[in-house]
Amino acid sequence: MGDKKSVMKMENQKPAIEGGKPVRETFLPYATQWIGEEEKNEVMKVFDSGWLTTGPKVRQFEKDVADYVGAKYAIAVNSGTAALHCCVGAINIQPGDEVITTPFTFLATANVIIYRGGKPVLVDIDEETYNIDPNEIRKKITTRTKAIIPMHYGGHPCKMDEIKEIAQKHNLYIIEDAAHALSAEYQDEKIGTFSDLSCFSFHPVKNITTAEGGIITTNNEELAKFCVMHRTHGITKEAMERYGKDADWGYDMERLGHRYNMTEFQAALGVAQLKKIEKFQKKREEIVAQYNQAFFAMPELILPSVKSYAKSSWHLYPIRVNNDLLKVDRNQLIRALKAENIGVNVHYIPIHLHSYYQKNYGFKAGDFPVCERIYNSIITLPLFPKMNTQDVQDVINAVKKVINYYKK
Repeated sequence: MGDKKSVMKMENQKPAIEGGKPVRETFLPYATQWIGEEEKNEVMKVFDSGWLTTGPKVRQFEKDVADYVGAKYAIAVNSGTAALHCCVGAINIQPGDEVITTPFTFLATANVIIYRGGKPVLVDIDEETYNIDPNEIRKKITTRTKAIIPMHYGGHPCKMDEIKEIAQKHNLYIIEDAAHALSAEYQDEKIGTFSDLSCFSFHPVKNITTAEGGIITTNNEELAKFCVMHRTHGITKEAMERYGKDADWGYDMERLGHRYNMTEFQAALGVAQLKKIEKFQKKREEIVAQYNQAFFAMPELILPSVKSYAKSSWHLYPIRVNNDLLKVDRNQLIRALKAENIGVNVHYIPIHLHSYYQKNYGFKAGDFPVCERIYNSIITLPLFPKMNTQDVQDVINAVKKVINYYKK
């Protein structure tokens, strides 16, 4: 847990490189949204539509996303976490059930399993993609295993064919945590249809945003119905079906759900953002190409790669530092880059290193050596479509400045 504490405290420490001016005068975040007039116009239309909560704009956004990924159904909710929670509910995870997932993800991926009373079973990750390792999945399957939740780290798809083969052999569900992966492709098909259920996130740092929000895609009509009910307390009819002259006010609660519905304002933002996703994707790829060109000859850095079966959405650009070639550790490099006004980050503090999981599930440092090795050397560089040419060059200059200062 030492690494975690030092990362959290680093803001209070002095800059790592004393003297001189930082490479830029203003702070560049690692990610931020890009909102234009199109989004503002769509949102303003909601005020005159007669609907503020879940209504026709949400249905339009759902159809747009379903069409985009090639799924039959899409169910919009108010966060990526809500999407995951609806999905584990739809497959009826219960106390005693085990769900296999990765330790190298945001906490929500595992937390939703616990919300249902299930047990998260963590397995180690692939050294090159940072995704869940199918070989490790095979080792952890028991008679209590009910599902697998692979997470497409940084927007690079997992080995879905292998994971599907494992699931079919053992009669398991697959829920894809695709929070990073809108616009990603596996074997030339968009992420969102390979599994029983897929979950996307539209937080402001994601590839498109609805401020807060998420969506579930599926080709399974029954699972889609469960998710629709779950987002509105488990009742059988949503607002559009209960209000209005020709609507039927009666409804029934068939299962225990939550209040997870998306508002019309969020959906309107999403409708406009989705129209720009290919533009956003192209800009991300251009920035990645510039980073790759600038850093490929630096032995102190390990750059992200894309496998032949995948197209990454490039939600993140994570570099790894070669500690053997540097005088300081990853945390000191983060301090130095932030002193240069470059908003680097770490994705993620592994789930098994958090105190809650250690106390309640017996995890400890050393349980997943590949994950920990990557975590201790990884730094997320800024990557978002709103970055201009100077922003990208500032990141490159800062990384080179800091690495050259600290290299052995």
